[in-house]
Amino acid sequence: MDNQRLILFAALSVVIVLLWQAWQKDYGPPPQVKSPTSTAESTVPSASDIPAAPAGQKKPAAAASSPASPAVAAETGMEKGERIHVQTDVFRAVIDTRGGDLRDVSFPRYPVSVDKPNQPFQLLNDDTAKIFVAQSGLLANTAAPNHHAQYHAAQKDYKLANGASELKVPLTWTSDQGITVTKTYTFHRGSYVVDVSFDVTNNGKQAWKGRQYRQFERARVGRKSRFIYTFIGGAISSVENKYEKLSFDKMQKDPLSSDLKGGWAAMVQHYFLAAWVPGQKETNHYYTKSLGDDLYVLGLSSAEKTIPAGGKGDFDSRLYVGPKLQDKLAAVAPHLELTVDYGLLTFIAKPIFWLLKHLHGLLGNWGWSIILLTMFIKLAFYKLSAASYRSMANMRRMQPKMAQLRERYGDDRQRMSQAMMELYKKEKINPLGGCLPIVIQIPVFISLYWVLLGSVELRQADFIFWIHDLSTKDPYYVLPLIMGISMFVQQRLSPAPPDPIQAKVMMALPVVFTLFFAFFPAGLVLYWIVNNVLSIAQQWYITHNLEKATAKA
Repeated sequence: MDNQRLILFAALSVVIVLLWQAWQKDYGPPPQVKSPTSTAESTVPSASDIPAAPAGQKKPAAAASSPASPAVAAETGMEKGERIHVQTDVFRAVIDTRGGDLRDVSFPRYPVSVDKPNQPFQLLNDDTAKIFVAQSGLLANTAAPNHHAQYHAAQKDYKLANGASELKVPLTWTSDQGITVTKTYTFHRGSYVVDVSFDVTNNGKQAWKGRQYRQFERARVGRKSRFIYTFIGGAISSVENKYEKLSFDKMQKDPLSSDLKGGWAAMVQHYFLAAWVPGQKETNHYYTKSLGDDLYVLGLSSAEKTIPAGGKGDFDSRLYVGPKLQDKLAAVAPHLELTVDYGLLTFIAKPIFWLLKHLHGLLGNWGWSIILLTMFIKLAFYKLSAASYRSMANMRRMQPKMAQLRERYGDDRQRMSQAMMELYKKEKINPLGGCLPIVIQIPVFISLYWVLLGSVELRQADFIFWIHDLSTKDPYYVLPLIMGISMFVQQRLSPAPPDPIQAKVMMALPVVFTLFFAFFPAGLVLYWIVNNVLSIAQQWYITHNLEKATAKA
């Protein structure tokens, strides 16, 4: 087997595997969409039905104009009341008095792009086309505020004071039955974790029995890149199952309904996520629901509590809304860091990210850290690569003799193969000598691909010159061109395929790869260039020494 063909085939296979899911998402059969769920069926949750109310749908006109419902249906289709603006060192948030929901969250430390440094990235949003909101409420045998209830707030603007470690935003709701509920959001300095609590005071004449629910309502959104696949959808975790992804199609075709201990429920996307985190000793009912019009709900409901007449009780949860910072996620809840999804090769990818992060701590630049990491990986596989390049050098040395065999036997492939095997045996050459090193390195290459693609730390990371964001493509396509040239040089050092057609195909591969990598993040292309340059240097050194030794002999 020709080692050059094996190397290029392996590299092409890696790219095809990485892109396959993306092409399937773009060009596969579209999912069947259910008709919108009627308002009467799903708008008002009850104690006998896990809440999955489509707040994104309008209420009937009579309900909207009722004196008991001061909030009107907004033009976007999602009910809105008064807006409460919250500002901390890491958050710009909006809470709506209709439902007391967290409707809008953006991050001033994470601009939307390098070109717009003053525009923070927005994750939660209650606009119709891209609804993504965090809802929570109570279900009870009597009165209780769900995510359509009208709360009241003491003020409309809250800001974390200088020197303060936390900021509390209380909302109140009362009923004619003597039930008072205070829903409080607690924001913390330097943290993307928000504590959400319900304090229930029962001044009524009978016991209050209720439970809390927490859920996300989100619209299906498309991916920005056809060439880079990143998962957008739901995810859950529990003691029994560390991490399970829930695509929008799965929510639609096979709704979740399961009692799970501990864990969390999240809506994830590239670089960012929002997750409801209950007490890890609690058992909650996890559920999903498709609301039609490409709206989906993922949530969990707690066990029931009883608050006697004249008594008090509370419900607590935590909400993480922010970037996928692995060290912070691991501290919030078990296995939440798995939302940085490295797939089956997580056991390889995690040590790679650990090393990359420590190199950045020393160098202070993610680009140079990628270069140094590539050098370390290349050094780790030096001996294996040397065996492969030595095999290729021997194959190249045998090219004149193999050409003579082709001329002698012509189209007689059987005799040609026998003669070539005799030649390999005589020259003590193993044509498969380069296979094992390549097979062993492929999982490492794929793992590094996912590390560079999925790490929010590299988002908008500056390198040098014109590269101001390693997570996006090179704006001038210089790095892909350099990568293509390095592949061409690598081919020139390798033995040419005996078949002229195969030789032409191999010569076209650098062009094909250049076109592919033109749309890849600059950090990935940088890694590939450095790896190719180091491979060229190693291959040239081994080939030169072998030819020199052969000439002396």
